[in-house]
Amino acid sequence: MKNLPQLKLGIVAVSRDCFPMELSESRRKAVVENFKKSNVDIFECLTTVENETHMLKALKEVKEAGVNALVVYLGNFGPETSETLLAKHFGGPVMFVAASEESGDNLMNGRGDAYCGMLNASYNLALRNIKAFIPEYPVGTASEVADMISEFVPVATTLLGLDNLKIISFGPRPQDFLACNAPIKQLYNLGVEIEENSELDLYAAFNAHASDSRIPEVIASMEKELGKGNKMPGILPKLAQYEITLLDWMEEHKGSRKFVVFANKCWPSFQTQFGFVPCYVNSRLTAMGIPVSCEVDIYGALSEYIGTCISQDVVTLLDINNTVPNDMYQSEIKDKFDYTLKDTFMGFHCGNTAACKLTSGTMKFQKIMARSLEPNVEPNITRGTLEGDIIPGEITFFRLQSNAESELTAYVAEGEVLPVSTRSFGSIGVFAIPEMARFYRNVLIEKRYPHHGAVAFGHYGKAMYNLFRYLGVKELSFNQPKGMLYKSENPFK
Repeated sequence: MKNLPQLKLGIVAVSRDCFPMELSESRRKAVVENFKKSNVDIFECLTTVENETHMLKALKEVKEAGVNALVVYLGNFGPETSETLLAKHFGGPVMFVAASEESGDNLMNGRGDAYCGMLNASYNLALRNIKAFIPEYPVGTASEVADMISEFVPVATTLLGLDNLKIISFGPRPQDFLACNAPIKQLYNLGVEIEENSELDLYAAFNAHASDSRIPEVIASMEKELGKGNKMPGILPKLAQYEITLLDWMEEHKGSRKFVVFANKCWPSFQTQFGFVPCYVNSRLTAMGIPVSCEVDIYGALSEYIGTCISQDVVTLLDINNTVPNDMYQSEIKDKFDYTLKDTFMGFHCGNTAACKLTSGTMKFQKIMARSLEPNVEPNITRGTLEGDIIPGEITFFRLQSNAESELTAYVAEGEVLPVSTRSFGSIGVFAIPEMARFYRNVLIEKRYPHHGAVAFGHYGKAMYNLFRYLGVKELSFNQPKGMLYKSENPFK
């Protein structure tokens, strides 16, 4: 996958001048040795920061080493001024973590008091308005701190991505899609740029690629990916032309940014003017690490990119779409999986999920659009969806959103896609999330979320929760277990 930041970690140990610097240095070395077992590289800064002069020297060293995410390690109490200034001047994602004491036999000259120092560090970070990643329990042994740094990796990677991201959109939202509103202010607050274009701009660029010499190569790539699912080969030239159009636009419009995602209009006039539906191309770009959201869902595209950075894998964007019929639940889910009927639902979109995330992908037409645009005729302009059941396994359903009051909100829920045939159309799966009914009512409805949710393939709730908390999300929700009432939930059953 491309379009993702490359993380270069660094670690700097800090030391209070009335504590042994050697203690902090030896503990830092032990952390680095343990972390390298994860096969992730980390630059070990040999300058230990005891004062502002040391801070400037360490800052120069990590910058020259190309470090873009920094671990500030309190091997002992730590100098609160110098360590927080280091975080301030570094300018990228920073983690603060501290050493626990090592032995009851060494609490005279070998006691570091970093447990106390973390309190002062966190207070000083707040005084200077500096954001930092602090683990749930940020004090530990060398191996425990190494594990904490591993938790920092997906958060830091995503922060680097957001800080260099541009969202490119084409067209306004379709009528009656006000739920996918996108207040721009919070994008800027996150460090994300936005470029909004007309559908006419996209149409002109598409037509300019009509005779592009790369089209046959892209068609061949599509044929190889589709295999036996290539049921409508006649639409591939237009789809290839469209894919090249988007990729070229991306390169030509990156500007000062390194990474790009799209939020594109895909109906209703798209079909009549372009002569196809863009779903399959959207799926292919998303598989490259360039998410393309449907229906100009700007915060949907942002959420997809977050999921891509955190999981380092392909994601998708789906409607929280329809209930599972009771007869289907009784025959295929009950007594086989530990879920109630109301824990289940179907996640669906017309055909935007990458082939690698479908059990078997087939090129088809957009059934819903065909009802109004091509009723009772052989599909033509509604061709271009990639249909199939979504692969079973663990998932994280999530979304970052700016609400109607332009406040950042988010939800995260872990669950799974069940190995149950959907018997339906589109890119679709039978999803199960514990206590989904309560989550649906008290989060999705109560907090006014749109019907689009991003899906990461695996359980990444902890990393996402850490990220959203770092970003200052005002209201962060999850699927609360039984016995844990939502603030809005009626306690009388």
